[in-house]
Amino acid sequence: MNNKRLNILTNGVVKSNPTFRLVLGTCPTLAVTTQAINGLAMGAAVTFVLLCSNVMISLLKRVIPDRVRIPAFVVIIATFVTVVQMIMRRYMSSLYDALGVFLPLIVVNCIILARAEAFASCNPVLDSALDGIGMGFGFTLSLTFIGIVRELLGAGSFFGLPIGSLGNISMTVFILPAGGFLVYGTLMALVNYLTALADNRKYVHPTHKESEKEAKV
Repeated sequence: MNNKRLNILTNGVVKSNPTFRLVLGTCPTLAVTTQAINGLAMGAAVTFVLLCSNVMISLLKRVIPDRVRIPAFVVIIATFVTVVQMIMRRYMSSLYDALGVFLPLIVVNCIILARAEAFASCNPVLDSALDGIGMGFGFTLSLTFIGIVRELLGAGSFFGLPIGSLGNISMTVFILPAGGFLVYGTLMALVNYLTALADNRKYVHPTHKESEKEAKV
């Protein structure tokens, strides 16, 4: 895999993370992350739809008329969302019930529509597939991590498993909407701070380079 495609694959994990960097898909992020397993399931569903819709849109980009581009994208996305719903309803009914209305609302998830319009509609199939995987993986990691933090602090459990006596000192507010905003905002600030710190370390100011040369002389 060349550097260009590696960058496409990893772009959605940190640099353009849809949750913490682009602030997309905020509604499902706050609504379903009361438990880590819910965040993981939503992220996996979005990743599947992202991958399949990106590939299909990239394949059909020369066929879809420009005037009906967005409606066509929505139809393609809705097809794969229906597949996900049918599979989850048949084999994972508890998760299907837990995700509720936010599962069918993947159809209008701004992450998927944004990648379809900005990337898949103007890039080759392989690149579009890598973009879908990368963005989906970044979204899944974000939701799962938010769910872990909220579940630990709010219920004293990890993926539904109680952790010792942690439940006795847990704070219910963290599995309520206010706690979701608090955890989301805190983690977003932390990710942005660490990303900015890493970028600053890569950048060396010219005056610093000159002073280093003078010191060597």
